[in-house]
Amino acid sequence: MSVLSSLEGFSSVLFSNTFIKLPYPEGDLSGQTIIVTGSNQGLGFEASRHLLRLGVGKLIMAVRDLVKGEAAKRELLQSTSREESSVEVWLLDMDSYFSVKSFASRAATLPRLDALLANAGIFTHTFSMSEEDEKTITVNVVSTFLLVLLLVPKLRESASKFNITPRIAIPNSGLHYMASLEQLDPKNEGGIFKSLNNKEATNMSGRYPLSKLLVLFGVRAFANQFANGKAPLVIINTPNPSFCKSQLARETDNFGQRVFEKVLARTTEEGSRTLVHGILADEKSNGQYLTDCHVHSPSCIVTDKKGVMIQEAFFKELVTKLEKIAPGVTSCL
Repeated sequence: MSVLSSLEGFSSVLFSNTFIKLPYPEGDLSGQTIIVTGSNQGLGFEASRHLLRLGVGKLIMAVRDLVKGEAAKRELLQSTSREESSVEVWLLDMDSYFSVKSFASRAATLPRLDALLANAGIFTHTFSMSEEDEKTITVNVVSTFLLVLLLVPKLRESASKFNITPRIAIPNSGLHYMASLEQLDPKNEGGIFKSLNNKEATNMSGRYPLSKLLVLFGVRAFANQFANGKAPLVIINTPNPSFCKSQLARETDNFGQRVFEKVLARTTEEGSRTLVHGILADEKSNGQYLTDCHVHSPSCIVTDKKGVMIQEAFFKELVTKLEKIAPGVTSCL
């Protein structure tokens, strides 16, 4: 972890949450179909409320608990006065490759798909394995990009049929500034993913920031592929809602965190505005880290020589892993 990068990240959060008033989302989403993962609570729930307010034709709430999802749907419909048919609740467990693939297969039958807000994620201090990797890496990174690639064909089909530019937004965090690069050295025996699965070498307090750094690397790499590969273009970006009141870190709740949250945190609704901005953003946002609803430079550890080397190695390993999980999924690149 770079001291300079950490200071940069902290000062960015302090400035944003103290002085920046985020714009209230505006736009017309009528006729569009948008998927929001992790949408039954927190930022995903509030982002879903905004999307319904903006007239989204069909909101797909992707949740791992259908009962909670249906309860959230009822609350959203009541608060936005939208019709029942405007929201559907689908099962999606990011812990399971099978669930991700099943969800994507179902999404392929939609008449159209305009955007994906891949909001689902976890923040835990407990090391446990899920599928092939530590759970945070599986949920926040591998399954997220698996879902992205599985949905790209449908997004491109919709682009051609309806003359749209599809969008993908994967939420990030200013905590990526504080991520340690030690386990990301491509020279580590067995590569990056094997190193990340070494329990003895893992500091779980730094795992969430590291997962968001990997999301940044992935978004930048996939954006290059999408821009230079098969048409039509699919925009992918990674918006940072900054420090917000949410349920994400519920496993790590402590007194200091609650005090810091009370003093500095944005409301969940305010934070959700940044995610909606990611969904509404134009081509200039492709591959970009977004803060305060505009393009912002990520940590220097992303853009320096070492960061570029890590991104290249990580992307190569990730693509290999995704192809193994779902043969043919990388053919969209």
